[in-house]
Amino acid sequence: MTEISRLREFRSEVPETLGLRAEEAALRAAIAGEGEAIAPRRRFRSRVRFRTVAVAALGTAAVAATAVASLTVIADEAPGGAAPAVVHTMPVAHVRFLQQAADKAGEYPELHPKPGQFLVFESQMMNTSEDNSAEGHARYLYRMRRTMWMPVEGGPTRAVLRTTTLPPRPWPGWPIPDSARAGVGETTTEKAADFDDRAEWSRTDYAYLSRLPTTPEGMYAHLYTNLGTGPRADAQAWQNLGGMLTEAYMPAAQRAALFRAAAAISGVRTVDEATDAAGRTGVAVALDVPGSGVRTEYIFDRRTYRYLGERGVVTDPARAGAPAGTVLTATAQLDVQVADAPPEVP
Repeated sequence: MTEISRLREFRSEVPETLGLRAEEAALRAAIAGEGEAIAPRRRFRSRVRFRTVAVAALGTAAVAATAVASLTVIADEAPGGAAPAVVHTMPVAHVRFLQQAADKAGEYPELHPKPGQFLVFESQMMNTSEDNSAEGHARYLYRMRRTMWMPVEGGPTRAVLRTTTLPPRPWPGWPIPDSARAGVGETTTEKAADFDDRAEWSRTDYAYLSRLPTTPEGMYAHLYTNLGTGPRADAQAWQNLGGMLTEAYMPAAQRAALFRAAAAISGVRTVDEATDAAGRTGVAVALDVPGSGVRTEYIFDRRTYRYLGERGVVTDPARAGAPAGTVLTATAQLDVQVADAPPEVP
């Protein structure tokens, strides 16, 4: 990454026009939601305070230090004196972006699936693949088009998945093995899963998501269910959020709460331009996954704030085994519809 690109990414975290007072108002709205600045804090027994920090320039580029507002959320002590200290700071740019995404959530035409029906997700995906065979070890990027019929209520054991294999792409520095090209262009239809051993709180079917809190504080608590605090908890909460966006659908009220809650996850930042698996570009909100050398990004349309897809980008070549900036995983959510039933599985 060049100094210029690092500087550009750094400055994407800095508000361009708002003053600190306005940023404080934006941050307060992000965690409390408009018109709910007092009551939610009472319900969740937390208090919010603001502080100003100085952020210095990166590298050797001649950049003046810039004041940036951040928000610290401190949970109250639990009964009996146990003190679950929850401290998260929020860079400003992603807060403003996610709040705007939340404000736009109610402007889309809503789907209203009924019990017994299925949500149908059209998507394109790219994942990493590793093969060990008599010919040796191979790495490449596996690509496919997917249509998933997910039941409105219940897990993926009733879901049906149709996939069409697309031409693979090389892992940087590795040749594409012949086995990776087998089946390209072929379409298969099968059950999505034989079992589902997820915990109740990790369900992503519409019926469950429709019952989640509509306040950012409540949704934040849901994202952190059984996680505690710290960078790994933040990373898992970030993954939980992705599970509620990709091949999942929730009403606008929960979707708006989800975006506002996401703004409070520590370490999140914005990426000015990101491309999904279908080649569409937008603005991403991103978080580095500890120990992986990869940054997970959720991409939104720059104008409408619709969710486009997800991608994993290498930030640490030594850990990821690929050059910095390499996209190792990507999705594109292309369409969502409602159907009465899935196709027959051969």
